[in-house]
Amino acid sequence: MTNFALARRNMVDGQLRPNKVTNSELISVMSELPRERFLPDALKAIAYADDDVPLGNGRFLMEPMVLARLIQSLQLGPEDRAMVIGTGRGYGAALVARLAKSVVAVESDSVLVAAASQAIKELGIGNVIFHLGKMEDGAAASAPYDAVLIEGAVRQVPQTIIDQIAEGGRLATVLAPATGALGVAQLVVKDGGIASGRPLFDAGTPSLPGFAAAQRFTF
Repeated sequence: MTNFALARRNMVDGQLRPNKVTNSELISVMSELPRERFLPDALKAIAYADDDVPLGNGRFLMEPMVLARLIQSLQLGPEDRAMVIGTGRGYGAALVARLAKSVVAVESDSVLVAAASQAIKELGIGNVIFHLGKMEDGAAASAPYDAVLIEGAVRQVPQTIIDQIAEGGRLATVLAPATGALGVAQLVVKDGGIASGRPLFDAGTPSLPGFAAAQRFTF
């Protein structure tokens, strides 16, 4: 039987701390939040693997280090209103929810939404609202957001999502070319109504489906 508490500690000490994850509050949350609760029974044993965990139908649970560094780059505060796009089974949304005031979790797969909702409810996390719809559309009805996490790689960020970032807000994701080459994590900041991005680190994160709309924002 897997010792999940030990696996979680090894994830923090072996994957996060050596790879520039330094935010003490984020480390504390990832040390406590049971990642295995966001996976089906057949995959719980590999919940803390140093890799993306495939969920089927082209979806995945993002590699711990990449997810942690993306969240860290958002510099979340207790009054921030956040949106997590491509929330999958809810682990990333749960992490953000422990650091921000509220989270709107956007997901296009109703089966994943059901699993995520159950896990978050069982863990007593009460500040996450799920939005079932096209991921590339975000959730404009609840905008603007102080922080946006796209939990997967995309070719480009749709302008629709950029428009949902508040003034002074941040967006973190991985930009990856269609060729399957290595992607680059990006932080986007909106200042004076203009969104500009800067690269953070290389990441081999799998792409999210659905980001093929004609209108996109490029950096």
